[in-house]
This record gives sequence, structure tokens and C-alpha cells, in this order.
Amino acid sequence: MRFAVVVFPGSNCDKDCVRALRDVMGQDVAEVWHTETSLSGFDAVVLPGGFSYGDYLRCGAIARFSKIMRAVKEHADRGGLVLGICNGFQILVEAHLLPGALIRNRSLKFMCRPVWLKRERRDSLFTARGEDFLRLPIAHGEGQYFIDAEGYRKLEDEGRIAYRYEAPPGIEQAENPNGSVGRIAGILNAKGNILGMMPHPERACEEFTGGVTHGRWIFESMIAHLTGERAARAGIAA
Repeated sequence: MRFAVVVFPGSNCDKDCVRALRDVMGQDVAEVWHTETSLSGFDAVVLPGGFSYGDYLRCGAIARFSKIMRAVKEHADRGGLVLGICNGFQILVEAHLLPGALIRNRSLKFMCRPVWLKRERRDSLFTARGEDFLRLPIAHGEGQYFIDAEGYRKLEDEGRIAYRYEAPPGIEQAENPNGSVGRIAGILNAKGNILGMMPHPERACEEFTGGVTHGRWIFESMIAHLTGERAARAGIAA
């Protein structure tokens, strides 16, 4: 499979994503500068974390106008996978590829620590592998997910909440570290081929970075879907 990691001015997690996908998951990965206008030939696109354009105006508000974002939308419209992590999630929201908004943490402080998440559905293209609870790091100042009551009900009714902040039974954790509506940590678009999430799966793929490799489950889910899709196309062609 071929993955594109989009790089904006101010991205700082792009190398982490490349390492996770190429060196850990064994995939073909290319870094794509934000001024490019095509994502032809890629199976999946990753918008990494960081501080695109210095987070001026609002996080992701300037990056949404980068030339590459039209190609990201076209890729998603074709059914291609798109994963937005942290600042990448903020960019997807600003580009209206995902609903809602990401605002200052309720504490008004930058948060950088591991958190527990609960997988809300097991059948999405991003969540099919692994277990129901996973531990990933967060690193954000504007990670509080907000959506109005009607929008929240729609996410619930359509099964588009992928992850919530929640620890396994018997483990203590602040129930909602940044104050997100419904403890939301990650959401899907209506077609299910775009995932935006604040925690960083790419930073939890090797044991030496924190002792857990739960981040692999997300990438394994994506790869399994893409592998199955390619096999199906080959079968039809045969």
C-alpha cells in the first residue's frame, strides 16, 4: 500500500508518521509538500500533527486553504482513506471534511500525556483490529471537541464516534481530559473513510516510546481494508 504524509509549514509529527508507517508497518510512504495538487497513486493520506502555519488565526484555519487540501477532498470523494491526527484533525474540521470544532482545552493548558481511549465501534475501516481499550499519548492545547446538540445526536445516531476518552474498568483516569463533548476523541465522516482524532497513534507503535504499541491497531485496520480492497479488485479483473 502507498501512504502519503502531507507536510505543512509547522508540521512536526510528519517524521513520526513516516517512521511508524514505513519502518514499523512496512508500507511504502512518501512525504507530500502542501503545495502539491495531486494525490494520484496513493491509497491513504495522513495529515500529521504539529502547528501548521504557527496555528495563527485558529489551529488549521490557514492550512485548510493549502493547494493539497483540494486533492485531499478529491481523494476522500473517491473513497480513499484519510487520517487526520491532532493538528490534522483540526485541519479536517476547518476544511469541513469533518463536523464540529476543536477549541481550547477546558483547563486552558497544553496537555501532553498518555490517555486511555475506548473504541466505540469495531467495524470501521480504522478500528477493526485490536482491542476495545487502547492507550495513546495526547499533546495539544486546542483539543476540546465541540459540536452542538443536534450535531452530536447525528454523530451518535450514525455511529460516527470512533473513540472516546475512557479507561478500562478498574483503572483511574480523568474522565474527560480536555472537556470534549461526549468525551469524543475521534470521529468519522458519513462515508466512514475519514477519521480525525486528537491522540497520536504514530507515537505508540514501538515499545521504547512508551511501552505500548496500541497505535498499530489503527494502521493495521487501514492496511487490512486496503489489502482486501486490492484483492477484490484483482478478483474482479481476473
